[in-house]
Amino acid sequence: MSKLIAISATADTSKISLSLNYARSLEGAGLVPMIVPPLTDPTRAGDILDSVGGLLLTGGEDVDPKRYGAPPHPKLGKINPQRDATELALLEAARDRRLPVLAICRGIQILNVAFGGTLYQDLPSEHPSAVGHDSPRDAASRTHDVTITAGSRLAAATGAAAMAVNSYHHQAVCHVGAGLRVTAIAGDGVIEGVEVDDPAWWVLAVQWHPEDLTTEVRSWARGIFKAFADEIARAEKAATRPSSAPRPGLAS
Repeated sequence: MSKLIAISATADTSKISLSLNYARSLEGAGLVPMIVPPLTDPTRAGDILDSVGGLLLTGGEDVDPKRYGAPPHPKLGKINPQRDATELALLEAARDRRLPVLAICRGIQILNVAFGGTLYQDLPSEHPSAVGHDSPRDAASRTHDVTITAGSRLAAATGAAAMAVNSYHHQAVCHVGAGLRVTAIAGDGVIEGVEVDDPAWWVLAVQWHPEDLTTEVRSWARGIFKAFADEIARAEKAATRPSSAPRPGLAS
């Protein structure tokens, strides 16, 4: 294990793209970011994770609905099949290694798909409500509240039972994948947090963007990154005690 963290990113034909706030939030928690773009050969994901202490899945394009057996919705946004394949391979490799995973925005969505779940492809048309999930305001504006499940990893990380979050997404978890449990819900019932139902694999996923809130006086967002760093440190100490328990495979 190490403090080096693999961060998924998007890319076009010539440039990699990633919000700098992800890297700054990791650095603030004492971790070192390493960017992973969509791979031409996703089977190399394991080679990447062999040298890191954790995986951070970030926001970005819509997930290709083919991945969860759905036809494309008219409001489906830009997709990146190569990124989908890379992140699913990274998740599979992380599961095999019991590597800590923090998943944000698109990250919670691809995680749910990896576990066999489905997504709302467009919340305004498929789950309309008065809650503003795709706020036009700045990234640090807290636009709606979420309720956090007591006893969850998210509750432990934030020390909160409810909190206001920022929000800019039009997709969300619909049917929850087998092996995941819900840890946060918005007022309209939209799922805002999940974790893996396996005490031996630390995975924390949220729909909002804590990386854009870590400079605030309130410590909720920083607590998520601190919990990630603490788990990486704990996993490093336990790395010499591998588990022999069987683990179900993920969707690919």
